[in-house]
Amino acid sequence: MGESTHGSHEYYRERARLTERLILEEGADAVAIEGDWSATQRVNLYVRGLGADRTARQALGAYSNFPAWTWANEEFRDFVERLRAINMKRPPERRVGIYGMDVYDLFDAAKGVETYLKRNHPAAAERTARRYRCFERYRPDRWAYGIAARNPRNSCRAQAEAVLAEVRQLPRPADPAEAEAAFGAIRGAASVAAAEDYFRTAAVGTLAWNVRDRHMAANVEEIAAHVEALAARPARVIVWAHNSHVGDARATSAANRGELNLGQLMRQRHGQAAFLVGFFSHTGSVFAAEEWDRPGRRNAMWPSLAGSWAALFHAAGIPALSLLLRGDRPLASALAGSRKQRAIGAVYLPHDERRAHYFDARLSEQFDSIVYFDRTKAIAPL
Repeated sequence: MGESTHGSHEYYRERARLTERLILEEGADAVAIEGDWSATQRVNLYVRGLGADRTARQALGAYSNFPAWTWANEEFRDFVERLRAINMKRPPERRVGIYGMDVYDLFDAAKGVETYLKRNHPAAAERTARRYRCFERYRPDRWAYGIAARNPRNSCRAQAEAVLAEVRQLPRPADPAEAEAAFGAIRGAASVAAAEDYFRTAAVGTLAWNVRDRHMAANVEEIAAHVEALAARPARVIVWAHNSHVGDARATSAANRGELNLGQLMRQRHGQAAFLVGFFSHTGSVFAAEEWDRPGRRNAMWPSLAGSWAALFHAAGIPALSLLLRGDRPLASALAGSRKQRAIGAVYLPHDERRAHYFDARLSEQFDSIVYFDRTKAIAPL
């Protein structure tokens, strides 16, 4: 399930409603979000009735890196509380977790791995501490590591991969709570390796986007395998991310730049078992920053460009709608052409919208279904 901005209330609200129905009515097993692993692991423990946090607001306090508001907001907080209430009525092995799948989590993930190993595998913890020391000179600037690692002599790649290989070989506990902690350590080590790969690649200037989405896809697959091991049946994972990650990149102008994405990889691996939903709006307000690493604020969102997909839906005069494209040939045919599509992330540049926030897309190839709101409002950060 996508979003055309990182800061619109209606997207979070509707994804939460759909997710709860998929859990209660269809037996969905896990939620993976476009967030850092270690911060989301704290939320995961909370919704499972584990950890030290007493409220969702406390659990969301782990989101401190820019743009913290994408998950530390009232809309996501309310969903987290409701998911915990659902889980508390279930046995531990059937509780639905929330997992991060992004690649920016370097230092926090490393700390989490060391903490787990000190408690459970002291000898491995000592080896891990020695290996992760390679990153210490760059703390807290992950980009500084990437720039330095352009010189292979400064690379920490071998150390990160060695930790991941060792943690993967540790015995898996049978107790659900301990199994969850062990899985957290494995994916934490994977997050360190993914962050190392991403920041090193980005500094070189090659397709870091592809590195990021491949790691996201790997996380989704690992989450599914973990859930299957606990539930002893095929897993179904719900993903929350931006439309630019969720919609099939092959149907967009991103493919002309050699970019792939998570939705494309899921379709290629799982065929019809992957279902991609895009979320769109015409105007309203949005929470975003004016540049990277700057404070976010509520922005007026300009009406969509003439000729864009959102402008087409706006012309229908309907406040909100959903369209099921898969299996409806006349509808898919009507939406098969290429139009502009808006994408607002953590940063919004309203006076440079066409260049900064629009790309070309063939909607009925990009998504299986779409949800549209004519007017949306900004999320409420905690």
